[in-house]
Amino acid sequence: MLSLSSDLKRIVQSIQRGSLANTKRFNQEAKRWLIKSQKNKNVALLKLLGKIEETLKQKNDLRKAEDCLMYSVLLQNRALQLK
Repeated sequence: MLSLSSDLKRIVQSIQRGSLANTKRFNQEAKRWLIKSQKNKNVALLKLLGKIEETLKQKNDLRKAEDCLMYSVLLQNRALQLK
């Protein structure tokens, strides 16, 4: 989950810098981590992952960056809570 959180932060930074190539690459990496994370049985986490999946489908704009940042922090908090 922390890897997915990091990729979401990288998406935010890439969008803010206007680097669409990097945004696309980190979006793909985040989708790979998302697929691996969906094997989890925690209902609340699966709901969060579903929302992240929808966010990754959005166009690369400020709204997506804000959503990715929010989900990145939520995932990071969840991962630390589960340790």
